[in-house]
Formats: sequence, structure tokens, C-alpha cells
Amino acid sequence: QVQLVESGGGLVQPGGSLRLSCAASGIFFSIYRMGWYRQAPGKQRELVALITSGNNPSYADSVKGRFTISRDNAKNTVYLQMNSLKPEDTAVYYCKSDRADRSIVPSWGQGIQVTVSS
Repeated sequence: QVQLVESGGGLVQPGGSLRLSCAASGIFFSIYRMGWYRQAPGKQRELVALITSGNNPSYADSVKGRFTISRDNAKNTVYLQMNSLKPEDTAVYYCKSDRADRSIVPSWGQGIQVTVSS
């Protein structure tokens, strides 16, 4: 029933920008914590950014100062603005919905490729 659909990925040169979007359906969006994760080839999936139901963001050290997570509850959408992209940002990016108290099983989007290469 829960659906998370990512969009906005693609190929970008180092130093460039992309904005990822994740449109949610099947949940009471405004009460959920939303997050972005990524998984690079040969690596474990890692947290990129979280935004709480109260609109408080947090970031992995690797992206802090470059990425911005935001949400638009009226559109049931969470965004990840990615600036100053580096080749090491190349990964499949996944949208996630959960509750901060871990009272539910999280839902995940299908993933979207971001490639940073010259």
C-alpha cells in the first residue's frame, strides 16, 4: 500500500547539482520521518539525510554543507538538493519513510541512480 517513488536522478559532472524528489502515497505523510539513503557499488547502504515530522533535518558528515533535505507536506514529497557533487556521491539513492521510535517497519522507494562523472 505504501509507495515511495523517486525521481530527478541522472548523470552530472563533478561540482554540479541535482535535486531528487520522493513522492509518497499510502501513508499519513506528515507524521513520518523521511530519509534519503544511498548505496554505491560494493558498499553497504548508508544514511545520507533525515528530516523529521517536525521538519528538523540531519545529515551524514560526508554530505553536510552540500546537500539539503526538505519536505512539502502539501505535496507528500521529500526532496534532496545535492550541490557540489563529487564522484564519490555516485550511488543508487533510496527514499525511506519510518517513525523515529521505530514503531513500524520502514518503507523504501525503488531507488534512483545518481552518477557524478566527468
